[in-house]
Amino acid sequence: MKQAALGGRNPVLYHQSLSSFSMPEWAAAAGYDGVILDLQHGELGLEAACGILRSLPRENAYAYARVGSLDPAPILRLLDSGARGVVAPTVESRSQTEALVAAVKYPPAGNRSLGPSRPALYPGDSYTEAGNRAVSAIAQIETKAGVDRAEEIVSTPGLDSVYIGPADLAVSYGLPGRGDWEDGPVREAIAHLREVTTAHGVTLGIYSGRPQYAVGLFADGLVDYVGLGIDLVLLNRAFGDTIAALDSARSTGSNS
Repeated sequence: MKQAALGGRNPVLYHQSLSSFSMPEWAAAAGYDGVILDLQHGELGLEAACGILRSLPRENAYAYARVGSLDPAPILRLLDSGARGVVAPTVESRSQTEALVAAVKYPPAGNRSLGPSRPALYPGDSYTEAGNRAVSAIAQIETKAGVDRAEEIVSTPGLDSVYIGPADLAVSYGLPGRGDWEDGPVREAIAHLREVTTAHGVTLGIYSGRPQYAVGLFADGLVDYVGLGIDLVLLNRAFGDTIAALDSARSTGSNS
């Protein structure tokens, strides 16, 4: 993520794990700014993810994909289909970060192969320079080892952003696997990563499950953007709320 602010507002993305072309449209209509297609944990395969990316507007700066590994082959296909950011999970070293940058960036910054399969994907005098400006290399830090090595990771040339995975990070500290920590080592890690990313001109994002928590992070200046919710969780909540409302209405009706 090159530039987090959207007219003074912090971007809000969501995680998509289902193979649905409709989901990004509904999310955009609701006010989300973009999507993180999850090829690491979700049901999404490479073919489906590439199709979804091609269905999104080329100018959507927040069409991201989280990959399962640093294998450059699927990363290349996702980028050629229009991904504007690649999130690499569990980054814990400079060498991993360098591999991410190499896969995401065109020479001389990286080793990405030139294959403009989507027309006018990067408009500009130099297609490769425009592509390197348009596409973000995003290292996901989600372990204590990653936090401890934050300086060597964040200082890697070509890295654009760090994305925090709070649940896995909590587990690495011996805590329950959940997010939205208000205190303790996870919160301290967020503050530390904010300091390091700011020093190197790299943006910082995090996954959050609660809007109130995300607003607090923005207000405290701790992050530049958030991934707010996962499609499966949001659908599960909607199903639960709907049935709970029905049951409540039935109960009220039976007592009237």
